[in-house]
Amino acid sequence: MTLLDIILIAVMVVSGLLAMVRGFVREVFAIVSWVAAALVTLYAYPHALPFAKQYIANDTFAMAATVGTLFIVTLLIVSIITVRLSDLVLDSRIGALDRTLGFLFGLARGFLIMVVAFLFFNWLVQNEQGQPEWIRDARTKLVLQSAGDWLISILPEDPESLIREMRSSKDAEPTEPPPEPVAPGTAPATPSPVTPSAP
Repeated sequence: MTLLDIILIAVMVVSGLLAMVRGFVREVFAIVSWVAAALVTLYAYPHALPFAKQYIANDTFAMAATVGTLFIVTLLIVSIITVRLSDLVLDSRIGALDRTLGFLFGLARGFLIMVVAFLFFNWLVQNEQGQPEWIRDARTKLVLQSAGDWLISILPEDPESLIREMRSSKDAEPTEPPPEPVAPGTAPATPSPVTPSAP
């Protein structure tokens, strides 16, 4: 067992214990809070930016202030709600089950953190001979490498072009044309009433 194996076990155990204390529901809600904050920021940013520019002259500072404010405020609001809900679950009869699932979730999260860190290290040191011995001879190296390859395979090859296509398809949605303006002084013709003919 090398230092990499010890680090992997330590990170997984610490992550599992932290998640066990917090509970599975709170851990899941924490992820939901970040996703909700990101979505609200994404959709509310174009509407809030003109308001921020009224008070901030620099466009870059206005953009940063808008994004930061939307994200932090949304994250705080959603987090307050999710913490209350998760506390109710911990104090209920399924609190022990929630902590057990939280520990398992923490183990998986710690493993994922190590996989991402190992991928980043391989990107920095692409020559295997240049890697330290405690990484080359680690028993968990093959597991981390296999998990990293699988993670890369499920990611889009070009995320930037994917986001660009999603935005262009959204902008290209058909919209109803506005009604044609009526020239002043003219009114739409109304049908004249038909008078019955005399017998």
